Amino acid sequence: MKNLIDGKWVDSSSGKTLDDLNPATGMKIDTFPAATKDDVSRAIDAAEGTFWKWNDLGSKERGRIVRKAGDLIQAKRKELEDLLVRECGKIRPQAQEEVNGVLDQIYYYAEFERKINGDLVEGDSSTRKIFQYKVPRGVVVALTPWNFPAAMVARKLAPALMTGNSVVLKPSSDTPLIAEWIVRKFQEAGIPDGVLNFVTGKGSEIGDFIVSHKKVALVTLTGSTGTGQRIIQQSSANMSKLMLELGGKAPFIVWNDADMEKALTTLVWAKFWNAGQSCIAAERLYIHEDIADKFEEKFISMTKGIKVGDPETAQMGPLINHDAQKNMENVIAESEKENLKILSGGRKPDLKGEFNKGFFFEPTLIDNVPQKSSIFQDEIFGPVLGIHRVNDWDETIKMANDSQFGLASYLFTEDNKRIYQASEAIRFGELYVNMPGPESSQGYHTGFRMTGLAGEGSKYGIGEYLQLKNVYVDYSRDKLKLGSIPGF
Repeated sequence: MKNLIDGKWVDSSSGKTLDDLNPATGMKIDTFPAATKDDVSRAIDAAEGTFWKWNDLGSKERGRIVRKAGDLIQAKRKELEDLLVRECGKIRPQAQEEVNGVLDQIYYYAEFERKINGDLVEGDSSTRKIFQYKVPRGVVVALTPWNFPAAMVARKLAPALMTGNSVVLKPSSDTPLIAEWIVRKFQEAGIPDGVLNFVTGKGSEIGDFIVSHKKVALVTLTGSTGTGQRIIQQSSANMSKLMLELGGKAPFIVWNDADMEKALTTLVWAKFWNAGQSCIAAERLYIHEDIADKFEEKFISMTKGIKVGDPETAQMGPLINHDAQKNMENVIAESEKENLKILSGGRKPDLKGEFNKGFFFEPTLIDNVPQKSSIFQDEIFGPVLGIHRVNDWDETIKMANDSQFGLASYLFTEDNKRIYQASEAIRFGELYVNMPGPESSQGYHTGFRMTGLAGEGSKYGIGEYLQLKNVYVDYSRDKLKLGSIPGF
């Protein structure tokens, strides 16, 4: 595996590498370059040097290249699915689903090749006009996560490139192979040398440098809140545009008139999809006390029936690494410290063979969690769900909003009045009513509070990669006199 800088696949200038592990077995599957600051500088210089060439190519030709990259991914999609299973620990159906998402993102954004429009605004006289049009920002640094390592690469590369920006991509050190595979398909599609660059390495060593570089115009990150806050600090000297999707703590409200079977099925997905490693994962269950006993009984049964293990055959795979597994153990220890009741799960499963050393954790339910408990306030990012019984609608909405995060939320009720009320009152960027997620390409994926800045997806998301520029023009043939200028 190598880095891509100015069209050439190269090793780190230091010669150092890092290990890439299979989370299902804990075994090394490859090594990847530990990029240096010098490597990063060369990648950013290459991106800046090719920016105008890529911008001048025109949106139609850029769309052709982006669309061809999608075609190349489609033709070899099984390879990408295999990488998602092997490097990320995705169960096979979820790997297939993620590749579908990759293609959907790429083809969706390619459609904008003739849809990026500006405005012609009347000036202050009949001979004056204001042209308002959108231009690319420049060099984009894209920092992608490990939980959806293919989909997030596509969601950042496709709109950034379509809008005429040049890119330096740095993926998570837990999933570099997946990102490299996608980058190679864009290169095969004919993207000019230097327009798309790719570097790997530890964020602790090159992260601050890459986001604070004076030639970077925009930084887009999907990651932790702590990382996002650091980027805000480090990039402030350049006033770079920031797109930050950070933490989530989704409330899942089930009222007493809900379709229970639909709510149960959706909750299993919303909590245990990708082993709970999702920013839109259900992390707080608010269940109406009238149906709580019956709902919990059925949900416990469904949870215990989830097969954990080999991603090729199981219904839930591993956590991404040992630290993530250890964090789940800490969550359980904190629950026991608070004297909370573990209804099911709560430990590493006893698996046979090579999977015994994988980073697995059982689906876990914790009952009667207080609103101010750390279980309900801190992002868990794993297969652990806290439960709280409710009976007052207004108080439930208040508790749902009582979070530092504000990305996704869920509501199950057959009462249209409550749906409309929640649509206004729930302070989250997304509300899923009587249905599971995830978000669609044409939806704007954004949030409130500590969830971050700006958003991705839809015409609003592609607009984040553009700067609105104003040109004032006077068509008159009259002579301009100093005294005719207002205020002079």
